[in-house]
Amino acid sequence: MALFSRLRTNLNLFSQKHHRYLATSSILSSGDKTPLTSKDKTRAALTLLKSESNPEKILEICRAAALTPESHLDRLAFSIAINKLSEANYFNGISQYLEELKTRPDLQNERFHAHSIILYGQANMTEHAVRTFKEMDEHKLRHSVGAFNALLLALTIAKDYKEVKRVFIEFPKTYGIKPDLDTYNRVIKAFCESGDSSSAYSILAEMDRKSIKPNASSFGALVAGFYKEEKYEDVNKVLQMMERYGMKSGVSMYNVRIHSLCKLRKCAEAKALLDEMLSKGMKPNSVTYSHFIYGFCKDGNFEEAKKFYRIMSNSGLSPNSSVYFTMVYFMCKGGDYETALGFCKESIEKGWVPNFSTMKSLVTGLAGASKVSEAKELIGLVKEKFTKNVDTWNEIEAGLPQ
Repeated sequence: MALFSRLRTNLNLFSQKHHRYLATSSILSSGDKTPLTSKDKTRAALTLLKSESNPEKILEICRAAALTPESHLDRLAFSIAINKLSEANYFNGISQYLEELKTRPDLQNERFHAHSIILYGQANMTEHAVRTFKEMDEHKLRHSVGAFNALLLALTIAKDYKEVKRVFIEFPKTYGIKPDLDTYNRVIKAFCESGDSSSAYSILAEMDRKSIKPNASSFGALVAGFYKEEKYEDVNKVLQMMERYGMKSGVSMYNVRIHSLCKLRKCAEAKALLDEMLSKGMKPNSVTYSHFIYGFCKDGNFEEAKKFYRIMSNSGLSPNSSVYFTMVYFMCKGGDYETALGFCKESIEKGWVPNFSTMKSLVTGLAGASKVSEAKELIGLVKEKFTKNVDTWNEIEAGLPQ
């Protein structure tokens, strides 16, 4: 009788799992009977995740897609899902899902554990991130430097800089880890982000003692940190250090400096750096111009922003979505709705739609400037491209002057 009871329980569990599998798999199906490839599943999942807000349905979508960190698209889907779940304060669901994934045969490896550590950091669940690292040996996985670097990244993403410092000091001794260049770069970045860039000098000294040479990322983080703290003497000191290591400032370092100055609303100084680049025969890239567009927009100098957009386009460089979103947002803020509309239409043609609040601001601004037909046309374009918020857009359209 006891044996029969156990068999019935096991059959019930199998049946529940089977029905759950069929239900979750059908979420991603478009209706035809052709089996979906893993890439098709992920693409379908990404589309659903972007418009889904129900935490349980988000998890169902992820389970149906059988995500893995081996694929870039899958990593993107993981990231979107964890962001949405943490915004909904669905932290128990996050931990249950990630712990459940650790039992999947194809995910019982170091790479997934390292990625789950990062996802916990993304959700600001730093205790779970640290515990996942500590428990790796229970899953017969080693405490590698790669997993250690993932933990440092997770803590930095969560802005738990105190824990970064503790883990960096204690864990190499405890787990027999030999820090590498990525380790030191993550710690330098954490110090610089936390407003304690000067502490990174001690990291460089340790790297010297261990014969680990800093690279462009090391110096880029330091320069950005010192600019953020407006310690210009230290910026020059770091640039001189680069030369001593036989490294020259290339386009990427100039971009770091230009971006830092633009964020500080020192666009004139940033332009001087651009002139310096050009005098050295360097060719600015799309990132260079994007920084200027953002800087001048933030400074309220829209004519200069539009000028740099034209220079960028005439140089054969393609603006990315963030350039368009920046232009639309700031043009609306400055009341230039006609220019904002032009950038918005161009952006939508490329499949990039600014966020809802920016779009609403543009539609409202156009209507207020007696351009109601343009506002309605824009709403039509958005509804055609995306089904999300259709009811809200219908309400907004109904409220426009007739």
